[in-house]
This record gives sequence, structure tokens and C-alpha cells, in this order.
Amino acid sequence: MKLALHGASGRMGAAVLSLARTNTAGSFEIVGAAAERGCAAIGRDLGEIHGMAPVGVAVQDDIASALLGAEVVIDFSHRRAVPVLAKVAAREKIAIVSGTTGLDAAGLEALDEAAKTVPVLWAPNMSLGIQVLAELVQHAVRRLGAGFDVEIVEVHHRNKADAPSGTAARLAREVEQVRGELRKVGGREGMVGARTAEEMGVLAVRGGDVVGDHTVHLLGNGERLELTHRATSRELFARGALFAARAIVSRPAGRYTLADILRD
Repeated sequence: MKLALHGASGRMGAAVLSLARTNTAGSFEIVGAAAERGCAAIGRDLGEIHGMAPVGVAVQDDIASALLGAEVVIDFSHRRAVPVLAKVAAREKIAIVSGTTGLDAAGLEALDEAAKTVPVLWAPNMSLGIQVLAELVQHAVRRLGAGFDVEIVEVHHRNKADAPSGTAARLAREVEQVRGELRKVGGREGMVGARTAEEMGVLAVRGGDVVGDHTVHLLGNGERLELTHRATSRELFARGALFAARAIVSRPAGRYTLADILRD
């Protein structure tokens, strides 16, 4: 499968490249790599900028040139770059797998427009385990009902800029689909009084080099259930993106989710 990388100079670009070159990922050929204009990687070999053997592909700042010959593009870039990528990929009939986080309305609209022409999968967390966790959370909340309090705790490395994580917010939305009466609480301090039945704590912990832990606590009388996912390597996000690329490349145009491809 002919693959291009968008946001190729970043850590996830390195992770996708490393995994794509192994036999365990399946058969992928890297045919293009794009990074933002002004990046120090422009013009250099994709493998060399990540401390790997050369791959014979130079990093470019022209997206159209970088996508030339690709069947699918994997995107881990910045939200500002997604609209242009979506427009070019749709024009060139190239499937899109995007793991770029924090997309605004313009980015989401651009992906919707591209999906009229090519298959598009966007997931702010490419972990297959997180997708299954989200499904389990909905099931557990529905089965346990209002008698169980819900709290979500996420842990990430000290350099993460946003809080709570996008994945924690996604898990909260899964809970809210079942229990729409709940309101999110970002923290508690001082004499806040007893916890109300309508609260759902969504709490962030920061420190060290933690890739990402997410736990949904379901707390009842005399018992509790804790559903946890722990990420120990960024490779898992690259593995999910490559799995998604292989799954959607030959599908009809449209928007897809990780749930869609796991169902198969």
C-alpha cells in the first residue's frame, strides 16, 4: 500500500515510519512526506531526520507533491494544516486517516467535504483499546444506572498542554449519551459540600513521562467498578493509524470511525 505522511517531522511521524517499515505492520511503501513550511526537516530524507536508515523520500512543504502517488495519507499534524490537506487529498482521490487533535469547525467541515469524494477516518485517539473502552463505558453506565456515581481520571506527562485530555472528554461524552443529566466538574476544593447525584468529575493529573492513562470510576454502595486503559508507548497510536489506513483505503467515500472498522 502506497502511503504518505502528513506532519512527518513530528514524533508520531517517526512512530508511523518505524512501524510501517516492519513486517508486523503489513506491507506499506512510504511514497511521500509533508511538514509545515519553514520546518528544519524540509528537503531532508524522512528516515534520516528520525535517526533511521534513509528511505529515499524527502520531506516537502508542498502537500500536493508529497501526496503524489499515494493511496492513503496518515495525518498527525496541526489543526491549522488539516483543511488544506483535506482539499488536496480529495482532489487527488487519496484516502485520509487523521489523528490530529483539537480540530476546530473549519477542520471538521473540511473532512466532511473531503468525505464526499474519498474515505475519511478521523480519531483524536488512534488507540483501538480506547475505542473498546468507550464502548464498555457506555454499556456499564447503562447497566448500572443512576445508583452509581461516575468519575473520570486521566494521567499524562508533564509537558501536555491541555487538560483534561481529549480522550477524557470523549469518555465523558460517552457517559452523557446514557445519562444526560450529569454535569462535568473539573475539580473540588474547600467546603464544597456533599457530592450531588448530577456531578461527574473529569480530573487531570500531570507528571513524569506518562504516555496516557484513563480510568472511568463507577462508584456504588458497597462496590465500585474501574475501567482503565494505560498507554505505554506512542507506537500504539501509530499501529492504530496503520490498521485504519489498511481498513478504509478501498472503501467507498464517506466518514468512518474506529468503531466502524473494528466491527468488521
